Amino acid sequence: MNLSTSYIGLDLPNPLVVGASPLASDIDTLCQCAEAGAAAVVMHSLFEEQMKQADPSIAGSADFGTAPSAEASDYFPHGEMFSHGPDDYLEKIRRAKSAVDLPIIGSLNGTHKGPWLDYAGHIADAGADALELTVYRVPTDPAEEGSAAEQETLDMVAAVKELVDIPVAVKLSPFYSSLPNFVERLDALGVDGLVVFNRFFHPDVDVEVLEVERRMVLSRPSDLFLRLRWLAILSACGHSYDLAITGGVHSGAHAIKSIMCGADAVQLVSTLLMHGPQRLTEIRDEMERWMEAHEYESIQQMKGSMDLKHCPDAMAYERANYVRILQHWDTCGHNSPTA
Repeated sequence: MNLSTSYIGLDLPNPLVVGASPLASDIDTLCQCAEAGAAAVVMHSLFEEQMKQADPSIAGSADFGTAPSAEASDYFPHGEMFSHGPDDYLEKIRRAKSAVDLPIIGSLNGTHKGPWLDYAGHIADAGADALELTVYRVPTDPAEEGSAAEQETLDMVAAVKELVDIPVAVKLSPFYSSLPNFVERLDALGVDGLVVFNRFFHPDVDVEVLEVERRMVLSRPSDLFLRLRWLAILSACGHSYDLAITGGVHSGAHAIKSIMCGADAVQLVSTLLMHGPQRLTEIRDEMERWMEAHEYESIQQMKGSMDLKHCPDAMAYERANYVRILQHWDTCGHNSPTA
């Protein structure tokens, strides 16, 4: 059974990648992930705010947060909330490269173009095999047009691509008015991969004490559906970038679905946090058993077979399927036999 795949120029023995998370922070856990069959590891993110607090020259830069809708610095996490600084992060990459024989992918997380992006070069120099750029921005100014927010991201990507020679993947949110168009513009900049999608940790409200609560909620299998749809659409767009999925993959069947919709790599986080690194072995074994039972000999044989271009019913990914489901939903809340 051939589970090998290629992702952003990295030849991987299987598509299972440890996504950006605390799992890479501990060398013992990292080694356990490698022993369990991880094909690559994405380091936890180094944040724009983190570097601003660590480097006064960045904090005072005119380029930092100049957009009218930039989130106020009062809302940035305080320095003590970051357990490690930028230098510690680079050292962790060096240690990870020494500890495991796996591709190590660095991760930068931010919102604006600025001097903090210079750390992309430092991450490459520390030995990272690739870089994942996560863009997490919450526009709050009604005067800011969507095109301006998109251009800010494009400028960030262009700056990073000029700084490094290693492959660059962009971790996206689903919140674009025309995601295929935006992705086409990223493709024109030469991005090597797209990660679908970043998971946002939404605030809750404590009505008793009138405070906003910050909660971390692990992904659920239901999170997979949105990602499968957009994988299938983006996979069929005609592109030079690779695709990875993150969020909602908890089983071998979920990984198989993702690959059939066009994923080159499958990032795992929540299921590993819940069940431990050995879950990597279990998911890989589940994939092999399914492929053998259905007479698939390789990952390449199934990849993209259910995307928008190749699936038997392309309308299932479009509005027609939404209309069809609602039309056939009976009064008892069940799909009718004709659905």
